[in-house]
Amino acid sequence: MTQYNRHKKAVEVFNDITSSPENYLIIHYSCESFVDKADGRTPRITTIAVRYFESSQTKTFSIHEVAEQKNVAIDKIEENYDSLEFEMLKEYFEFVQKHERYKWIHWNMRDSNYGFYAIENRYKVLGGQPIIIPDDKKIDLARNLVNCFGRGYIGHPRMEKLVDKNNMTKLGFLTGKEEAEAFENKQYIRLRNSTLRKVDLFYGIVVSAAEGKLQTNAKWKEIYGVSIQGIYEALKERWWFNVIIFIIGLLIGSIFPNI
Repeated sequence: MTQYNRHKKAVEVFNDITSSPENYLIIHYSCESFVDKADGRTPRITTIAVRYFESSQTKTFSIHEVAEQKNVAIDKIEENYDSLEFEMLKEYFEFVQKHERYKWIHWNMRDSNYGFYAIENRYKVLGGQPIIIPDDKKIDLARNLVNCFGRGYIGHPRMEKLVDKNNMTKLGFLTGKEEAEAFENKQYIRLRNSTLRKVDLFYGIVVSAAEGKLQTNAKWKEIYGVSIQGIYEALKERWWFNVIIFIIGLLIGSIFPNI
């Protein structure tokens, strides 16, 4: 597939989301660090946030909220983690079951370290039976941005760099490293707030991309590729090119009026 075709397909995805927002949810979650885990265990999950794209209402599933409901003190969460995490994930998968028709927008939730599979496996480990979201109902925003603008569209870490490039508010935002540290320090509310901030940011990124307003570092050849079709599509976005085409059309019409 050429870059032009990848770009075209990615634009169609963004346009479909904004034209049919009632069909989409945005998901993100926080967990303990999955880097340098010697035991190979699936990382514990602290918070899952799911935002309705159309209404902007957001549902959270978090350890500390379950602990509060069960009168478990914050400093006692660690010793009750398995039971609290199980209850949180049980609520989450009940939500998933009620939203089977929706498509899920996410950021790099692709594997067993971090992703839908990791959440499913964690619930199995705790004794639950997860509801599986089909892969064709998952939309990786991170990958779609690469398809749309090319691999060099922004520096790394891409999420943070893209947010900064577009002057989006980062109130409550934590980097991956900061989230891992927050988990170690049992700062569960900070983790929840970071997760909530990120689903809001993903919404803004999708809308900006669909409206053609998302600021990136990509050059036109990285976006459209170097095929003849890609070059033509890139030129169509330049006002002067459209003026030239219009003038040429008028000249042809005057020379060959019967065409």
